[in-house]
Amino acid sequence: MRIDFHASPQPTLGVEWELALVDRASRDLVSIASEVHELAGGRLDRPERLHKELLRNTVEIVTGICDTVGEAVTDLRETLAVVTPAAAELGVDLLGAGSHPFADWSHQQLTEGHRYAELINRTQWWGRQMLIWGVHVHVGMPERDRVMPVLASMLTTYPHLLALSASSPIWAGQDTGYASNRALMFQQLPTAGLPFAFDTWSEFEKCIADQTTTGIIDSMADVRWDLRPAPHLGTLEHRVCDGMSDLGELGALTALVHCLVVDLDTRLAAGEDLPTLPPWQVQENKWRAARYGLDAIVILDDRNRERLVTEDLDDLLERLTPVAKRLDCEAELRSVADIPVRGASYQRQRAVAHESGGDLVAVVDALVAELAHSLES
Repeated sequence: MRIDFHASPQPTLGVEWELALVDRASRDLVSIASEVHELAGGRLDRPERLHKELLRNTVEIVTGICDTVGEAVTDLRETLAVVTPAAAELGVDLLGAGSHPFADWSHQQLTEGHRYAELINRTQWWGRQMLIWGVHVHVGMPERDRVMPVLASMLTTYPHLLALSASSPIWAGQDTGYASNRALMFQQLPTAGLPFAFDTWSEFEKCIADQTTTGIIDSMADVRWDLRPAPHLGTLEHRVCDGMSDLGELGALTALVHCLVVDLDTRLAAGEDLPTLPPWQVQENKWRAARYGLDAIVILDDRNRERLVTEDLDDLLERLTPVAKRLDCEAELRSVADIPVRGASYQRQRAVAHESGGDLVAVVDALVAELAHSLES
């Protein structure tokens, strides 16, 4: 099977931000995405910036093709400046997180459409459990044959991005003990989870051909890996991060993804061998970051050296600073270091739950307030 990759001459950016709809009084999820879409879509200059998702309790805000992180953040802010008040008119607020603290999965409604219906028909109980939200970052790639090596090397920093964005500690009314329950929930779906690592594009084409022939997938859209090529866009899509409640933090992690992809691609183009990890270490790092968040001790290389993820992050940010200057996102990259100081979202949610005596409505209130405040900043 031939899969054409429509390469991007520049390392452009695109961001997809999934947000939940919650009732302004009860704070439970509300299945009125179609109504929000209709009301807000009529007011947006670019209605294509607002998408529907699997469940009717979710809207997705997407950017256009952007050159810088600052441009992507501005794009998101402008769309939300229309969507947020439209949602308020319908009695709902927007919530940014990897999960909702107490919603009942069995009460959620599926978005109309054959593709979504077929997904649930196939995945059954696990598909119905997917009350989870994430952030996806696309980075343009200039050469098809460098996509898979860069993807494989990006897996070495998987735990850093997951730990920083982790925001799904509480699910169905209980603290799961995980910083990111979403990461482990989502991988229960077929074709979701960690990607296979290939040395060449032809190996990737063979994998997709086999999966299509055997009925595992109908199209590339059914490949739900945590990192995946988007051939029709000419991008590498990073899908590791939990949903986020703060636009500034989203900009920071978008900058980190942008710098990582460009750094690796530049080094590969110069003839350097990129660092990789064996798949069992990648899998272990994912689990550690999902379980322990910013307290995770991650495996650094095939010599089994280990380090606290936040300590390794400090060195990573320093190494990427020249790349950030080139990409005009130095301030955003620098602000990545503020997340461990402030506390990641999973830590902030647990703090609110503790201080309120376990009041999960208060947790939703805090998440909604964080998003609203970040849009005003």
